Amino acid sequence: MAQQLNLVTIVVPNYDDGIAFYCGDLGFDLLEDTDRGGGKRWVRVAPPGSVGASLLLAQPANPDQDR
Repeated sequence: MAQQLNLVTIVVPNYDDGIAFYCGDLGFDLLEDTDRGGGKRWVRVAPPGSVGASLLLAQPANPDQDR
């Protein structure tokens, strides 16, 4: 059975800094930036030409998640 990895979560200090790094510095494409309410967003980025695989940028909700 073929398997593939589609989404990997990366914790970033904040969403905008994560977008700036991955899209600005590394040249990734911003695939989605959806407000989920309560300060949360669903932010997906991927390298140009990626076929399915992407990164989900997550902002820590508390110090334990930040570690």
